[in-house]
Amino acid sequence: MSRPPLRAVIADDQALVRTGFGMILAADGIEVTAEAADGAEAVAAVRRTRPDVVLMDIRMPQMDGIEATGHILADGGTDAPRVIILTTYDLDHYVYAALTAGASGFLLKDVTPEHLVAAVRLVQSGDALLAPTITRRLIERFAHRDEPQITTPHRDLSGLTPRELEVLRLLATGLSNAELADRLFLSPTTVKTHIGRILSKLDLRDRVQAVVFAYETGLIAPGGSA
Repeated sequence: MSRPPLRAVIADDQALVRTGFGMILAADGIEVTAEAADGAEAVAAVRRTRPDVVLMDIRMPQMDGIEATGHILADGGTDAPRVIILTTYDLDHYVYAALTAGASGFLLKDVTPEHLVAAVRLVQSGDALLAPTITRRLIERFAHRDEPQITTPHRDLSGLTPRELEVLRLLATGLSNAELADRLFLSPTTVKTHIGRILSKLDLRDRVQAVVFAYETGLIAPGGSA
């Protein structure tokens, strides 16, 4: 029996963006269950249609993408959809706030159709949509700033093994899974297992939140190296 199609909500205050992205997703068999012009509409659309993924513009009237992301993830718990933030700038401080709120990554609005489709499928499968080096660059720029931001709840690192702490620290410096495997003389499968255990123990959704967490707890400081 074939699997049901992926389902997505598109939230953006520009109708042309919503229409264009919708056409791209539909052409690849991804069902757009609803469109929203602001954050409040996005939250209502998610509650009504229960999509797998939300494409969320970060700057919208009434309620912005950060607040909407927080509502959506709080509503859904472990069954919440994955949220991909849409932005014009790759180092927008609003993107950092959205990632700490639980978004699984971000896309620039000039993304190619192929990359857009691949991104939706990637985050729906449980992965995080950020190259490790971009994650680090973004977080190093905005972590520990005085600006108000949404932070991750306190979590106890004592539950991690020494190896898991080492993996988390290296992950936060921007190493990919393959680079982690080479550095630690482990197989890629073993690295994935360690990362999965880290996420489970710290109650984190994906590696993006793990990197944010490593900086916010002081496990690694901005400018730290592997």
